[in-house]
Amino acid sequence: MSKLVVTSIGPASSVQDGGRPGSQRYGLTPSGAMDRLSLAAANTLIGNELFAAAVEIGPFGASFTARGGAVRVGLAGASRNADIGGRPVAFDSSATIAEGETLTLGFARGGSFSYLAIEHGIEGEPTFGSLAVNARAGLGSPYPRPLQSGDELTTQAASGAPERRIELPAATDAPIRIVFGPQDDEFAEDNKKLLVDSEWKISATSDRMGYRLEGPAIKHLDGHNIVSDGTVNGSIQVPGNGQPIVLMPDRGTSGGYPKIATVITADFGRFAQISAGRPFRFKAVTMAEAQAEAIKFHELLRSLPDRLRGIEDFGLNIEALRDANVAGQAVNAVDASTWQVALP
Repeated sequence: MSKLVVTSIGPASSVQDGGRPGSQRYGLTPSGAMDRLSLAAANTLIGNELFAAAVEIGPFGASFTARGGAVRVGLAGASRNADIGGRPVAFDSSATIAEGETLTLGFARGGSFSYLAIEHGIEGEPTFGSLAVNARAGLGSPYPRPLQSGDELTTQAASGAPERRIELPAATDAPIRIVFGPQDDEFAEDNKKLLVDSEWKISATSDRMGYRLEGPAIKHLDGHNIVSDGTVNGSIQVPGNGQPIVLMPDRGTSGGYPKIATVITADFGRFAQISAGRPFRFKAVTMAEAQAEAIKFHELLRSLPDRLRGIEDFGLNIEALRDANVAGQAVNAVDASTWQVALP
């Protein structure tokens, strides 16, 4: 067996998988990855099941050292500087950490969460069929809490398979789409309009339970208390102070504040990746449109294995990269196909 030892890590980092669907009927929050597409992409890169347990890394940096043998990993989600023993590693690709080598990750760019999937998965004891961590409930495995320095993630030795990259849809800053309801009748039309016409920011006090929104106050028609009912990922509750809270995977299973709207499934991961303080907007869509987008999202998940590509075996040619005409387009320094310069 090999181990990936956490040598340094910031807060908001834990083991997450596809969560515990079906457990909410027992009052157990589902937990699971904030960005399911990125989790699935990281796992696909190394041949795991789409929603196998992986390390969800928060906005700050982290480092991991391989012990007992090589460990092969897949990286996806919010991009960040990455290297193994000083060698650059690209995101949305796989890489192998040799025995004694360290993978070092910098701060997240353009998002909040990155996913480090480990080939053959992470050894642990499932609770209700999942390793997903919910620190408040003390659930999860191999550690029922956020990861910290010295933790060891046990797995099987790297297979030696060729490294791959994955082609994902381009990132977008389009508004986050919502469906009004189920308690939008608790708000006047002008306040519902305020939700979609305003610019919002995510508060730094947000966490995996809920994202607190900063913006104009949304007023209720007849008070902020209702009979508690079920919640889902993306439920937008409005408490008494009028500042909406978007419920996230570690949410309570029911809530007693009116829910003015719900973030659609297809946009939930993109919403979860919005960094604190970055402005964004909502856009209302119909239920039929939300369902159509959910189908497209699941089709994208199913297509991930077809999006895998090989990585050319070449040495990083800094001079050639410097001379390349890369103005106006995104490039990947360790993928020559993105800057189209023949290496000598």
